[in-house]
Amino acid sequence: MPSIRDVARLAGVSHQTVSRVLNDHPSIRVETKQRVLDAIRQLDYRPNAAARALVTSKLNLIGILSASVGEFGPTASIAAIEEAARSEGYSATTLNLPDTSPEAIGAAVRQLLREQVDGIVVIAPQVRVFHVLRGMAIDVPFVSLQTSSGQGSDSVAADQLEGARLATQHLIELGHADILHLSGPQDWIEADSRMRGYLQALRDADLPTIPPIRGDWTADFGHYAGRELARRQDFTAIFAANDLMAIGLMHGFRDAGIDVPGDVSVVGFDDIPVAAHVWPPLTTVHIDFAELGRRAIARLLATLRGADDDVPQREAPALVVRDSAATRR
Repeated sequence: MPSIRDVARLAGVSHQTVSRVLNDHPSIRVETKQRVLDAIRQLDYRPNAAARALVTSKLNLIGILSASVGEFGPTASIAAIEEAARSEGYSATTLNLPDTSPEAIGAAVRQLLREQVDGIVVIAPQVRVFHVLRGMAIDVPFVSLQTSSGQGSDSVAADQLEGARLATQHLIELGHADILHLSGPQDWIEADSRMRGYLQALRDADLPTIPPIRGDWTADFGHYAGRELARRQDFTAIFAANDLMAIGLMHGFRDAGIDVPGDVSVVGFDDIPVAAHVWPPLTTVHIDFAELGRRAIARLLATLRGADDDVPQREAPALVVRDSAATRR
């Protein structure tokens, strides 16, 4: 690996001058700074983060606070945040909340602050997490990566209400009037947004609503629901609040002798990688969770650098039409 002295030799300056350039010292002439930067690029020199921290008192560290362990969307966002942070010279540390009690949230935030993070990205599915955070004295910038529709200026969000409306509207356009909703758990931001989008589409079409079924996001619950719902005759289509429940639902219907989409149409949400490869391939709503992660880190770094923030706040959903929903017979 090239050293700071290798950069100095190539640029024809002292290693102290290279150090001043790295620390953005105002006394360096423009042409000297450019020679050093050219040498850094040519050698692909990477400053030692620990050594720089001793000089600048900055670790260039972003904290990620996550309360969505194992969920596809947050996992994709975290990977994108880490990659985007590295490309900007920052490293990232992730803390997964064991639960979303005020005590657990407070302890996690204090741990990140003890690690001297420069800023925090919060990925949490439940409303109460943000209530606790708003009441804490957090002395570093933070951005929340939320998945509901209208949030504050310090957040980025996917318009999941609109995504759910698109999913339900697709079923309506296929001729379905009795549409059931398999929702997510209570108090989850995603579950609330997707339920509201479903209800809005039904109201706009002047169609009756059937009381939603509260699920837990898992394929196991979807499978159980499919077997139980096979006994009912009061619906012809289901919008499931995520793909895992939708996939389990189709499995449960198949076990009960119900054909999808011949007897019942099913639409999911998230567009997880396996959604295109189940049978039948799942019609669903695509959210670019990786892009949400990149936008979150861009917004946080703009705040840290005092730069103008022109990062789009809202990520638009897209309906992905496959074979699990068909025209009502």
